[in-house]
Amino acid sequence: MAQDDQKKKSHFLLGNLAESEPFRPPKRKIEPVLIPDRGRQPHGTRLLGQIESIKPVMAAAREAQEAAGLEEGFGLRLEFESFSDIDLAFESLARERSEIELLNIRQQGNTTFATVFVPEGKLVHFERLITDYLAKKRDKNGDLRDNSKLINTIKEIRAASLRELWTDDPQVFPEQDDEQFWWEVWLPVRKDRKSVLENFCWLAEAQEIRVSDSALEFPERTVLLAYASKEKMQQSMLTLNSIAELRRAKETAEFFDSMSPEHQPEWIEELLGRSQFSEKGDVVPHVCLLDTGINNGHPLLNPSLDNADLHTVNPGWGVDDKAGHGTSMAGLALLGDFTPILSSSDPVSVSHRLESVKILPENNANHDDPRHHGYLTTEAVARTMVTDPYRRRVYGMAVTARDNRDRGRPSAWSATIDRLAVDAEGENEIPRLILLSGGNINNPKAWAECPISNATDGIHDPGQAWNALTIGAFTNLTRITEEDAEKYSPVAPAGGLSPFSTTSYTWPKEWPLKPDVVFEGGNGANDGLGAVSMPSLSLLTSNHKPHERLLTTMNATSAATALGCRMAAQLMTRYPDLWPESIRALIVHSAHWTEQMRRDFLPSGKNPSKKDYIKLVRHCGFGVPNLDRAMWSVANSLTMIIETDLYPFKKEGSKQPALRDMNLHRLPWPLDELESLGDTEVEMRVTLSYFIEPNPSSRGIRSRYRYESHGLRFDVKRPYESEPDFRGRINSLALSAEERSSVSGDDPNWLIGTQARHKGSLHSDIWKGSAAELASRGVLAVYPTLGWWKTRAALQRYNKKARYALVVSIQAPEVNVDLYTAVEKQVKTSVVVGD
Repeated sequence: MAQDDQKKKSHFLLGNLAESEPFRPPKRKIEPVLIPDRGRQPHGTRLLGQIESIKPVMAAAREAQEAAGLEEGFGLRLEFESFSDIDLAFESLARERSEIELLNIRQQGNTTFATVFVPEGKLVHFERLITDYLAKKRDKNGDLRDNSKLINTIKEIRAASLRELWTDDPQVFPEQDDEQFWWEVWLPVRKDRKSVLENFCWLAEAQEIRVSDSALEFPERTVLLAYASKEKMQQSMLTLNSIAELRRAKETAEFFDSMSPEHQPEWIEELLGRSQFSEKGDVVPHVCLLDTGINNGHPLLNPSLDNADLHTVNPGWGVDDKAGHGTSMAGLALLGDFTPILSSSDPVSVSHRLESVKILPENNANHDDPRHHGYLTTEAVARTMVTDPYRRRVYGMAVTARDNRDRGRPSAWSATIDRLAVDAEGENEIPRLILLSGGNINNPKAWAECPISNATDGIHDPGQAWNALTIGAFTNLTRITEEDAEKYSPVAPAGGLSPFSTTSYTWPKEWPLKPDVVFEGGNGANDGLGAVSMPSLSLLTSNHKPHERLLTTMNATSAATALGCRMAAQLMTRYPDLWPESIRALIVHSAHWTEQMRRDFLPSGKNPSKKDYIKLVRHCGFGVPNLDRAMWSVANSLTMIIETDLYPFKKEGSKQPALRDMNLHRLPWPLDELESLGDTEVEMRVTLSYFIEPNPSSRGIRSRYRYESHGLRFDVKRPYESEPDFRGRINSLALSAEERSSVSGDDPNWLIGTQARHKGSLHSDIWKGSAAELASRGVLAVYPTLGWWKTRAALQRYNKKARYALVVSIQAPEVNVDLYTAVEKQVKTSVVVGD
């Protein structure tokens, strides 16, 4: 894209350019799933015997619960085990009217395990199911009602143990009975969330289990921390009968120690002399860092950080930065890497300001704090809302868990991030843009094996959050300038993935494509014996003790996240009315993979497949964002931005909720100009960004208990496809997404494709082909797919509106053609942001 300021033009902001149309499901025959017969009499008799053996355990549970002081809610947790290679019909195990509740689902190899809470007196429900199965029960019309689709999937029924409540990585289950640690306790909501929570806390404390005084709330779960040994939890199993699942609480990662190069204070004074900062009280975007605090006594930070914008989640910690990490991030978030601006004599203009919430104490970890990381993050955001709830902010957080054991599965922390982004508490009134670090590879031995080592070290919690922009790191820093470093060479080549960056390559395929993008995160140096970090391969930034030294260095995904926050603030300054979803989309939409990334992760000597591009995205995200590309269109490369909404679902009378609307976008398309280019290769890129409302639990990724409130998808009209045919295809696509089936006829010119791009809540893809073919692709559809707003009708969220941002661009970089003016003629002047 041309960089000449005279050629830069504002993007087209098309507002609510959409035509809503009702979903019309096509007629389709659904083939039943074949379940092997188990031998009705022996199988049913065996299961009845297992139910009979559970009855005395149920009675003992009642006695233990009464002895502990429980007055209601008596019951027992049961585990149902499936036959191998057959999915347990676990959704049929729950009976909400009878208060029989599915607590969690676990998969071990080809076997499914379901844990179910059965209230006292309700064990008879499962007896009846099995009895009807044995009797081949039929209804009055003679049709079988023998529950065989459920019973033939069940291999064993037994009372659940502590191990059956463990939904975390099996490798972190406590081996020693006396090991004490913080457990993450997931409680159901049932009829009264407050009562369930209070009863649990009361009973736990009576069992001498320490319980945190703060909790996280999700639509169907409450999460809090409890400090106890494995032995104590086992002894309390019958008494604490409200636990749905248990996980090990995470500890926060310790940050990479910076090394300080020698610089003169005069450099800072010279830079200040040619810098212009926004003033206190100016209505400008703020970068709010949730970190170790910021010391605003630094001369480069002080003009942009008011004392009133320094907060803490714990008054005993203060607001100042004793660790240094937050202050270093602040310098990068405000000015970027100091090295090029100190080396230049150009004027510097900073149009955003800083804000800080201290969420970590001096030692950079809060493993002794009984408050959950998600709760602390919520408290941090709440502090800023008290100051100014409507301030335009980008939140940046480089605090992550130490390990990567979630492998993409939502956690309580990542779900909290998703709730904060969508503003679930405020009914979506103030959605938030949140940037997260993907976490770092901390082992120097692994750095030396980059990029192979990047593939095996997964993104750390909460970087799997769907609604956040997760940042990885690449590097262009390859010049080593330290003395006595002749034997060292850079680990990563210029344009390659940083050796510190984590990836989602080993995640199960259903989870989001992360990281979303990569920014500069520095490099390592290798002498053949091992790898180290070096100041010359790091980013220069502000030191937290300016009275001792003004400058220090920073690297890894923390530095990259700070740079991402800076870019987001710059975009918010340029387009002040855009939604957070749109800013997130623009950052991703502007990103491109470097040639080195393509060499490292795409095959050579043949055209890459869609599977190859997925590998590339799961390592490098969508590449390195470009500020000019995100901000500006030019004559031969233009961008259109649409912000609108639709109603994904509806409920009519006593019917179950169903799909409701899809939106058709007839874009202002440079038809004649594209047709005149004939076979010239051009590129169309589409990015769809929206926020979901999370509902975390371990009850099945694709079940009615799914995590996301809704999904949105996009597709583009194909050449020679009429609009009625296009509508019909979209209806089939929406239906196939619900049924987990596929629709044939994929559009081959997309890099990622419809089967793989629709992960998470941020979808981007690139189409490449002839200009003549692109000319007939000016109609785009956005349509809904399944989510718990539809499947969990009892929560009454089925009539909610879902908003989204859609970014579409056309690029013809190799030819001199004015596509922009052709589109401008079709768009009223009022919808174009003035220069």
